[in-house]
Amino acid sequence: MSRRRQAVKRQVRPDGKFASVLVGRLIGTIMKGGKRSLAQRIVYGSFNALSEKQPGAIPLEILQKAVDNAKPRLEVKARRVGGATYQVPLEVSADRQASLALRWLVDFADARKGIPMKDALAAEIMDAYQGQGNAIRKRDEVHKMAQANKAFAHFRW
Repeated sequence: MSRRRQAVKRQVRPDGKFASVLVGRLIGTIMKGGKRSLAQRIVYGSFNALSEKQPGAIPLEILQKAVDNAKPRLEVKARRVGGATYQVPLEVSADRQASLALRWLVDFADARKGIPMKDALAAEIMDAYQGQGNAIRKRDEVHKMAQANKAFAHFRW
């Protein structure tokens, strides 16, 4: 991590189909090696699968609720004080909350072997929408860790 200056925040462009910044971020999270069209096919395919599973529901709203459910409010960060390293609980900024939630959704969908990525992503989004699944379990784990280390909250700066 550079100590010179803060990194410049780049604006995420909304996707072409839904004109949503959240979908644009999801596509960017899935994208590997600059293959945007493949990432778009995966995301739009998973939206089609979501609309088949939940007829009448808007896939964009399902994604928004799933991300809101998976967002962590607190996390721990290692701080070195004296000779000891403490896990200090910190509030998470809104931008990082969304980034972590999207990353967890994509990572756990990728870990589901034996099914296509679009179906795995749809299943993971649906699980998070219903308040269960691996992304929610990960969020609860992070919250538990922060709760267990709240005695070191005075080390935050």
